[in-house]
Amino acid sequence: MQGNDTRGDQWFAPTRRGYLRGIIGATTAIGLGSSAAYAGTEGTDEYDGICFTPTTILAERIREGELSPVEVVEAFLARIEERNDEINAFLTLLPERAREEAKEAERAVERGEDLGPLHGIPFAIKDRQKLEGVRFTDGFLAFEDRIAEETDPEVQAFLDAGAIPVGKTNTPEGGYMGKTDNLIIGPTSTPFDLERNSGGSSGGSAAAVADGMLPFATGTDGAGSIRIPASFTGTYGLFPEVDEPGQFGTGDTYFQPSVSTRTVADTALTLSVMYEDDEDATDYRAALEDDVEDLSIGYSPGLDTYPVDDRVRSVVDDGVEAITGEGATVERTEVDLGQSYEEFIDAVWIVWTTSYATFAEEMKEEEGVDPLGEERELFPDELIEIIETGYEYLDEDGEIREGPLETTIDARSRAYAGIQSALEEHDLLATPTLSVPPFPNDELGPTEIEGVDVHPIVGWLITTVNNMTGHPAASVPAGLTEDGLPVGLELIGPVHDDRTIVTASAAYERANSWHDDYPGRRR
Repeated sequence: MQGNDTRGDQWFAPTRRGYLRGIIGATTAIGLGSSAAYAGTEGTDEYDGICFTPTTILAERIREGELSPVEVVEAFLARIEERNDEINAFLTLLPERAREEAKEAERAVERGEDLGPLHGIPFAIKDRQKLEGVRFTDGFLAFEDRIAEETDPEVQAFLDAGAIPVGKTNTPEGGYMGKTDNLIIGPTSTPFDLERNSGGSSGGSAAAVADGMLPFATGTDGAGSIRIPASFTGTYGLFPEVDEPGQFGTGDTYFQPSVSTRTVADTALTLSVMYEDDEDATDYRAALEDDVEDLSIGYSPGLDTYPVDDRVRSVVDDGVEAITGEGATVERTEVDLGQSYEEFIDAVWIVWTTSYATFAEEMKEEEGVDPLGEERELFPDELIEIIETGYEYLDEDGEIREGPLETTIDARSRAYAGIQSALEEHDLLATPTLSVPPFPNDELGPTEIEGVDVHPIVGWLITTVNNMTGHPAASVPAGLTEDGLPVGLELIGPVHDDRTIVTASAAYERANSWHDDYPGRRR
């Protein structure tokens, strides 16, 4: 796709001419510094072309000398300047560092140096991940001034590939819920409705990408934290395959770093960079070229376990069929997770609460901060409740007691077997990513869905099933509700096979393109 100039012009055409006229008017209110050197007085239209151009095409144009890294970085900084006050996506901004690195990146192009695959591309880092020398809050007010002493490996991979960090994105405290909000800067909104949340816990990253403030951003996924905000912001998010699926004795969910992007090809490119040193990693870019002829997809709304809001069900019922135009088949199937909705959520809650009780112990030992002690007021009440509940399941050594652990192992084993059984009949499974569309920023989460009482933190996260079992999955934009809210379609694949998910995701993108849905492109 990178070499397709016609496609590139489609994304890029509005941008380069008049670029310098489009990025003035910036203030220093959020630490972006002066843009006075880039004279002009026009609004955002002149640089929207750069800001909504895919990473793959930006990288190609930079390598070919058709765009300078300085142009690209300034365009995104200007977009952040204009939009971040409304979206609230960033905890920390690094404009001067980004500008300096962009100038050096431009000099490297001029010198004809070998360039990395992401040379000159700006990106941001979820603030659950570390960048040495930069503030690392993990969303906690208690760590508002903490500075990272190292860089996480996945972040380093992007730096080594030539990407330029422009900031750290918002996240709930320790990623404890599927809504992005914290006591430092408050909630992050979806660009589709500024009164509604972007989802979490990678919501700052997803919202920034969806609104054209970044071409891609990093994230993590331990219960759906890439896929939840993907559904709430109309972006694409992949939970990659894990090394040892089906192993449940630790009591932890499966956790993976990933990225937020607007295109499947951008995810393929950036994950290829992230896993470059792993010889067993999926060839994500090659997956884009695979076809879906005769691919069988079994559609199971809510995996026949979770309640699903009628607004979501309507969008996904229509969207899931789009891939049939590419040669795949879709049929309604039943998934038996081997337990009731209530039983599965009870097991999720044990895993959820014990993980944060253990996390609280680590904070005390490593940071000298006790969420249940003198620093209690620095933590949200809901997280305090989660930690206190988790302690009830732990023994004196801080390990999960045998009874609760057996409950989680049984529930996870049954769910794993149910997914495996369904995948014996189909290549992939499909379901709504979440039970609900984006909800208001001032709500913790839904408490009732289509007459079913649900837990506001964990009861609507269909994504959690995969983190409990270890099956890879992705959230693909399925369409918009009648009131214009984005809805995600989740694709679930066999263990160790996220390649087929990427292939099917690209087919959905061709058949049911979502790129004109972003509010920033419509303005």
